[in-house]
Amino acid sequence: MIPVILSQTGAGSSRAYQPDLWIAPFNVGFGVVVSAGASLTFTVEYTFDDIQNPSVTPTWFPHPTAAGSANLSGNFAFPVNGIRLTVANGGTGAATLTILQAGSVGA
Repeated sequence: MIPVILSQTGAGSSRAYQPDLWIAPFNVGFGVVVSAGASLTFTVEYTFDDIQNPSVTPTWFPHPTAAGSANLSGNFAFPVNGIRLTVANGGTGAATLTILQAGSVGA
């Protein structure tokens, strides 16, 4: 798969990415890189709600091990319908989330 890259500068959330729910097994790895000299706090968030439906307001959950102010990596071993990067304290710099999904298309 081609990596999906989401970036956020300053406080706020990146656009949401919807992984392919039909790939089995559902394996999504990610890494967050904080720009040199940055002073910010970020969280990788996920939702089970339909992010493509404008009438739905997604409930976002923080990934249990993907929050901080320094580079980190993690994964989703369970299906999620949306992934985004949220910067809570956007002092300076940027955070970049790279997402990779692996697996075979299910039947």
